[in-house]
Amino acid sequence: MARISSLEPVHFEWNCADRIATIRLNRPDRKNPLTFDSYAELRDTFRALVYGEDVDVVILASNGGNFCSGGDVHDIIGPLVAMDMKQLLNFTRMTGDLVKAMIGCGKPIIAAVDGVCVGAGAILAMASDLRLATPEAKCSFLFTRVGLAGCDMGACAMLPRIVGQGRAAELLYTGRAMNADEGERWGFWNALYSADLLEAEARKLAGRLAAGPTFAHGITKTQLNQEWNMGLEQAIEAEAQAQAICMQTSDFERAYHAFVAKEKPVFEGD
Repeated sequence: MARISSLEPVHFEWNCADRIATIRLNRPDRKNPLTFDSYAELRDTFRALVYGEDVDVVILASNGGNFCSGGDVHDIIGPLVAMDMKQLLNFTRMTGDLVKAMIGCGKPIIAAVDGVCVGAGAILAMASDLRLATPEAKCSFLFTRVGLAGCDMGACAMLPRIVGQGRAAELLYTGRAMNADEGERWGFWNALYSADLLEAEARKLAGRLAAGPTFAHGITKTQLNQEWNMGLEQAIEAEAQAQAICMQTSDFERAYHAFVAKEKPVFEGD
């Protein structure tokens, strides 16, 4: 295992305190678009989180009143037009690898979304485990509006599981913005908060998760994602094995002794 709280990324802001890492895209003047370099660095960071022993929760935060405006028109969209098929496939596989790295990082991810959350930014929110937003949040999977399919970075697999097939189809075909009230009503947003409270509420939720049991949270994340491809009998057996593993942890024993003593358990992640 490694310590990653002291990372110094080049293409986004990184802050770590109380075992909670906060990631913030750092181009607020352009509503925080992604570039080739920031895609790759985010992918590598989430891959490293698998082995990070000093981070338990990640917050993807907004910056300057916006979350992410998707791929940068000048730094990404323009160059893509000139690429051949092999180069294009390398790029689309890299963007998909970011989502796979988020899913496989073993840590709960909380998206705290204000303002613009479109294109690949909407995918970042979708691929997070929990999503908080402000009433001003506008989320759009706008790929069809630039002549692309809505099936980008796992959207056709993941979005229907969050909001339902019909609603996902509408959003992915039309590219229209889903307003905050719709998003909360449809289950995309877990909760809405005013802009002045959003990050405080995200940190409160992150703190609750970081207080543990963090090993068990990692198991929960793994099962939530792996059971998409399982039948019910497979899922029940997988959960039986996962729970048996958790029953061997010291946190499970701590919880038992705390219950007997009528105290609140203090988890340590082992």
